[in-house]
Amino acid sequence: MRKVSRLSRFNIASLALGLAFLYLPILILVIYSFNASRLVTVWGGWSLRWYHEFFNDRAMIEAAWMSLRVAVSSATIATLLGTLAAVALSRGERFRGRTLFSGMLYAPLVMPEVITGLSLLLLFVALNAERGFWTVTIAHTTLTMCFVAVVVQSRLGSLDRSLEEAAMDLGCDPVRAFVAVTLPLIAPAIVAGWMLAFTLSLDDLVIASFTTGPGSAPLPIRIYSEVRLGVKPEINAICTLVIALIAVVIVIASLASKLTSSQGESAAPL
Repeated sequence: MRKVSRLSRFNIASLALGLAFLYLPILILVIYSFNASRLVTVWGGWSLRWYHEFFNDRAMIEAAWMSLRVAVSSATIATLLGTLAAVALSRGERFRGRTLFSGMLYAPLVMPEVITGLSLLLLFVALNAERGFWTVTIAHTTLTMCFVAVVVQSRLGSLDRSLEEAAMDLGCDPVRAFVAVTLPLIAPAIVAGWMLAFTLSLDDLVIASFTTGPGSAPLPIRIYSEVRLGVKPEINAICTLVIALIAVVIVIASLASKLTSSQGESAAPL
């Protein structure tokens, strides 16, 4: 019988320090978003003043709405294209140009964002495209598609292909077998890829600064321009709302992943 190893005091202390290092600054930010004082370093009591200031700041609301639309659009497009690319790489075996295709697909993983942003800027200028919502969406899709492909391809690599073969033996064509058997099984990875793409797009500053135009600045650019003049308590409120939004997305994605996973497992034996 295998013995269950217990955590030592050193391991517990290391874990506590690591979690504190990651989450204590976020906790402090959330607490100070309810600070009544105008000075971010002086506590003046509990108040919702800065949330009221944020919802009355038209420019900041427009930047937040711009970031949300870009994140949802780019994450959805990147999830679709990244899933198709992952299926092609995992099911296409050794087709001609596979190495070149995979190299071009995964290049943004290791490419500095400054180079990616500058190259996309030169492309949009050469095409005489007006920079705004769609240029930022295309840029974020280019950035996040490779992350989706990695997540989905890893799931496809661990999948038992005999399930698809059994479905085809029972009369399904390859497309129907993929939709009925494989897609429900890889749905958690697709949801995780979408969530990762959404978060990366919502957080991006460097690439968006190259591809955005006047009057269409996303929230990170707007926050950065405000912080350069000094941190305002309103920024704490905005960041707290972003944290809450990401937490809601994570909860919804986790529930959707569990639901699709249970449906896929119940459908697999059929």
